[in-house]
Amino acid sequence: MAKKEERDIVILNERIALGESRRLDFSIAKLYTATKVEIPIIIERSKIPGPTVLITAAIHGDEINGVEIVRQLIARKFNKPKRGTIICIPILNVFGFLNGDRSFPDGRDLNRVFPGTKSGSLASRVAYHFTKKILPHADYCLDFHTGGASRFNAPQIRIKRGNERLLELAKVFNAPFTVYSNTIEKSYRITCQKMDIPILLFEGGKSRESNKHIVKEGVDGVLRFLDHLDMLGKRFIAPKPTEKTVVIEKSKWIRAQKSGLLHVKVECNKLVEKGELLATITDPYGKMRFKVSSPHEGYIINVNQSPIVNQGDAIFHISTLNTLGTENEETED
Repeated sequence: MAKKEERDIVILNERIALGESRRLDFSIAKLYTATKVEIPIIIERSKIPGPTVLITAAIHGDEINGVEIVRQLIARKFNKPKRGTIICIPILNVFGFLNGDRSFPDGRDLNRVFPGTKSGSLASRVAYHFTKKILPHADYCLDFHTGGASRFNAPQIRIKRGNERLLELAKVFNAPFTVYSNTIEKSYRITCQKMDIPILLFEGGKSRESNKHIVKEGVDGVLRFLDHLDMLGKRFIAPKPTEKTVVIEKSKWIRAQKSGLLHVKVECNKLVEKGELLATITDPYGKMRFKVSSPHEGYIINVNQSPIVNQGDAIFHISTLNTLGTENEETED
């Protein structure tokens, strides 16, 4: 029996029985116009007891792919479980979403202030109430992100090295890649770790963009995850993966050796050979053309899609099996 397998659950002072559907408004603060800002929470409970899965997106307000993934889960009724409970929060950082910004209006990154404080910054207060009032009900968490700025992430699940339980669940989700990634202090992911709640962090695409291929990978992975827990509705069938997830144990950044215009020559996801042309960097005047080649064989799991780069900018993230690689240095969460 799941540890949170209660017949009734109380969230934000609302009692929700087995078999009930409910939308709650998680309200922490108002805009300076005195307008309420509410975070909708969509809760679906089966009549049959079972585990509780918490699904979140847009901890960073400009990461749209995750919002669309959770929206589709709700719109297509995938969030109505055969047993147990599914809690969906499509937009956790409504403040950032309204502004098209990663952070809160106070400049704080919500994913760097967990578990938060009751009397701290606005972001810290949201993290605190979320951690105290919603997160304790979860048996499993799925959290959806994208690459920041112009960096496009291949669809991937990030987990901590050495956690066999998470590795098993990542293989069930079966994103194209599973990347070992260190947890960051004061992140949502490390808070779940300390509370012994398994969490899979999905990364795919880039901020301020909705990519249908990334969204499909996310939705399909959730269906496989729910099916594994025997929670997927009887009229739905989890898609079978065509290939197994590729586990990336080590990786490194390829950085720009010149400043200039970036012309990318390979797609994200691709397995490249040592010496393969990845990009060229040119000046605006037709005098300089610098070739960027792969230092070794590996999968490209992140591509900088900015048309202009400065010397030292990260332009490709590539897997590696040699000792030169390090655990994923990509800014996660």
